[in-house]
Amino acid sequence: HVDSGKTSLARALSQVYSTASLDKSPQSQERGITLDLGFSSFSLPDVPEHLQGNGYTRVQYTIVDCPGHASLIRTVIGGSLITSLYILVVDACKGFQTQTSEGLVVAEIASAEPLGMVVVLNKCDMLPGAPDSAERQAELQKVTTKISRLMAMTRFRGAPIIPLSACPGATATRPPEGLPLLMGALATMTRVPPPPEPAGTPFLAAVDHCFQLKGQGTVMTSTVLRGSVGINDLIEIPAFHLQRRVKSMQVFRRPVQRVSRGDRAGICVSQLEGKL
Repeated sequence: HVDSGKTSLARALSQVYSTASLDKSPQSQERGITLDLGFSSFSLPDVPEHLQGNGYTRVQYTIVDCPGHASLIRTVIGGSLITSLYILVVDACKGFQTQTSEGLVVAEIASAEPLGMVVVLNKCDMLPGAPDSAERQAELQKVTTKISRLMAMTRFRGAPIIPLSACPGATATRPPEGLPLLMGALATMTRVPPPPEPAGTPFLAAVDHCFQLKGQGTVMTSTVLRGSVGINDLIEIPAFHLQRRVKSMQVFRRPVQRVSRGDRAGICVSQLEGKL
């Protein structure tokens, strides 16, 4: 739901930011709400124990920050279609609200095989009582019990509920509280990626933003859904009946030669109008 602190949580978690992250657009800043999908990433300090031995040296997560306003439900649906692990952010003082429930329904129907969901009880520092007091703990238990009952009626029954404060006191001067608990829950729910696709699998990517770089070309930021593509490969843009050759690519500001399924990629091509 709007004002539950989703973008504040994304900011607290993020280590690398894309060109479209944390409400950078002037319209979002003017209205003070998320209007578009935002992308950023973070990595765990250690590889989860159940993934060790598979050759992984780092586990990176891409955050898709979705709006919470009712009028932007189509944008939420677009974000959910490229998401496999959901974080449902709930205002601890207000509990489930209308768009909270709508977001939960979208998550239920959008992905055929989601990895699961973590419920974040945000703004716990605003609950009645002093920190660690019996009153605060009683309030937290009351909210947690109510949400557990609601979640039991969904496909995400048993989802962990993590109390935290992404922006304590609504000020940037205090560090987030409770993030290690959330990272631990995410690490536990992370699975080994699916096996590589067969060679020759057609490339398919969901493009969400497009902008021009002077002297470079036009960058399409996207999530790779299928196949792979490399520099100098020819890609097709079906909506405009165009084919363009890939000039360069980045994955969260890191230049790469090839991207494949699951990658968050900025793909630069020439002779393409950035405002299409």
